[in-house]
Amino acid sequence: MKPDVVLELLEAAADQLGIKVSYEPLQTSGLQTGLRGGLCRVKGGDRMIWRVIIDKKASDEERIAVLAQALAGFDTSELELPQRVRELLRTYEGTGPRRAA
Repeated sequence: MKPDVVLELLEAAADQLGIKVSYEPLQTSGLQTGLRGGLCRVKGGDRMIWRVIIDKKASDEERIAVLAQALAGFDTSELELPQRVRELLRTYEGTGPRRAA
């Protein structure tokens, strides 16, 4: 499966879970971790919402890794996803930050 198709499927899954995905220029100078984005919880009006912010300059493979790692902590069992995408999410289970429900 082509990376752009996998990325599109992951973005659709995030949308179905109510997670906003955005691509923004991130200042990574001085960071040695190769950080390209991640999951965060922000206040949206009167409630907290989940967001995945990904570096605008990241490659498709890096975008997939950031998004898969973020989504791996959510229940995607009710979503219609190809087996390849489910396997990808399983490879990232337990690698991301623990999230509170």
